[in-house]
Amino acid sequence: MGTLSILGRVTSINVRKVMWTCDLIGIGYEVEIWGMPHRDPRAPEFLKLNPNAQVPVIIDDGFVLWESNAIMRYLSESRRSGLWPVAVKERGLVDQWLTWQVAELNAQWGYAVYALMRKNPAYTDETRIADSIRNWTARMQILEAQLTAGGGFAANGRLSIADIGLAVSTHRWFSTPFDKPELPAVTEHYERLKATAEGQKYMSADTP
Repeated sequence: MGTLSILGRVTSINVRKVMWTCDLIGIGYEVEIWGMPHRDPRAPEFLKLNPNAQVPVIIDDGFVLWESNAIMRYLSESRRSGLWPVAVKERGLVDQWLTWQVAELNAQWGYAVYALMRKNPAYTDETRIADSIRNWTARMQILEAQLTAGGGFAANGRLSIADIGLAVSTHRWFSTPFDKPELPAVTEHYERLKATAEGQKYMSADTP
């Protein structure tokens, strides 16, 4: 295959998911930095690639694709990686938790992250902060139960792209300062993946 280009910035949680997937599969890639404060994705040349003005976008030998989870699936499938199972039921479980990461887990943290981690002065409503934390915590407890039942992995008892997505989300959980319940399975999963070469690159203090 030709050169794979990733358009985005490493400070984006969704770009990191894609880069981590590439690293695990062994896909060579070049990064074209897009995203504020570097390069505005609302520029016409970027909007031609992704009308949503969001990173990441990949260009794989001329093929353009956006949405991080779709990119992770595509890369794992096109390179025949074990990160994306062949068996349809196993694949369904990986897809379930990868979709849950975006639709349920990530959807809860917005207000708390802007208020407590990013210190955005527009996010000071204590009730909304508390609601965000409560809803976020409830989803993390769901993840705790799944990791406990699944032997430390999101699905099928082995590493998949779902674990990559969940790990970067968990990194944001631990990077946001507030009192958290004990979640031993989540903590073990996080520390295990963070200890890998890729985890050290994508789950650092510079990439909360």
